[in-house]
Parts: sequence; structure tokens; C-alpha cells
Amino acid sequence: MLDREGDTHLYLQISEIIRSRIVAGLSPGDPVISEAEIQREFGVARTTARRAMRVLRNEGLIHTRHGKGSFVGAPGEAEPRERRMPLYRHISEEVRLRIVAGELAPSRPVPSESALMQQHGTARETVRRAIALLRDQGWIYTVSHRGSYVSPKERWPE
Repeated sequence: MLDREGDTHLYLQISEIIRSRIVAGLSPGDPVISEAEIQREFGVARTTARRAMRVLRNEGLIHTRHGKGSFVGAPGEAEPRERRMPLYRHISEEVRLRIVAGELAPSRPVPSESALMQQHGTARETVRRAIALLRDQGWIYTVSHRGSYVSPKERWPE
């Protein structure tokens, strides 16, 4: 289940497993696994369990109520799962719209990870996911040790 020798942090692997469980059949408001249950099921430290849950909270997939536990969706959310957009997708869509509007020009830098983290109040991994999605779609490209830049218009998706 977990690849303890691989290059992906355990907390990211665990958050991906929990994310797939949520998508596979939990509804907004349904309880999700607790940090203590994560520790037992995956044999990890409490800090690893906390980091996995933080990733899901930052993406807006879960919320935690003190003394009650963690639940699918945002507090008070009644919206169907299909209409929700994870935070990383929201960030990538916002950057994409800025590109299309000409606010971010081709061959010019996109906002840094730190700037996007601050702007959206989210974790670095969430921003990295947004940047990876934009890169996969062809909106941006990354230059090693320099940053990410807007792709030339001819490389933009149709």
C-alpha cells in the first residue's frame, strides 16, 4: 500500500489514499478517518497523520470540528461532490484566467510558489499541484532553478 522506500512523502501517499476513498463514495458531511486511525492503519507517526489531513483540509476536501472529528467538505457544505473544485484546481483556474486575459504574458514568469501560497493561504504542496496541472495542460513551462513561465500562445490548449 505505502511505498516507504519511494520518492513520495508518506503523508502525501496517505492523503491520496484518503482522497480516493472520499471520491469513491463519501458525501459532504460524512466522517473521515481520524489521525489516530491513520496512525494505526498505516503505521506512521502522529505528525505524518496530521500532515496528511492538513493536505486534504488545504484542498477543501475535508474540514475538522474540534472535539468532533473530520468530515467531508467545507463546514455547512451541502453541494454535491461533482460540483466542488479542489483548491489546487481553483488556483490553477485563476492563473489560467490571468493568462488568457493577458495579465500574465507569454514567456513572462507566473507568480512564485510563495506568492501563491500567501495569496490563497494554502500549503506548498497544493500550489505545486496547481502548477503541475497548468504545466500538464500546456499553459506554463518550468525552467530548472529559474521558475515557471507562461507558454507561448501557440502551445496553449485549444
